[in-house]
Amino acid sequence: MKDITTSVQIVLAQHCNGNRRPRLFGGQLMAWIDVTGAVAARRWAKAEVTTVCVDNLTFEKPAYLNDIIVQEACVTWTGNTSLEVRVDTYVERETRERINRAYAVFVALDENEKPTRVPEFIPETQEEMDEYAMAVERKVMRMQFQLNQ
Repeated sequence: MKDITTSVQIVLAQHCNGNRRPRLFGGQLMAWIDVTGAVAARRWAKAEVTTVCVDNLTFEKPAYLNDIIVQEACVTWTGNTSLEVRVDTYVERETRERINRAYAVFVALDENEKPTRVPEFIPETQEEMDEYAMAVERKVMRMQFQLNQ
């Protein structure tokens, strides 16, 4: 994937829940996902962005106090004023292991906080083409979900 935004954190005590072996609090991870995704979206859009939604979050594995967290974000799809960003979260110990994958949708905003056009994302590699196709499917599912609300 091109144009990857990376962030790195160390899990500190204030990021953890109250378990005997302090685990990263899910809400903290969600905040980091939102920030890392927004940075990738802003860089692509060359504009301010606002979060529209974050798809189902599944916490695949835990992260603990003092773990190193690495997040990588990249654009997977663009519309006229919106874009989808994939954020992968890894814990780095002896090896790097993915603990979460999230897809967030952002809308680009102009100086009056009105939606503004974003540059088109054109997939080039097979991975980008696959992600783009899945992003289109996720968009359809989001729209169907909204209609059923």
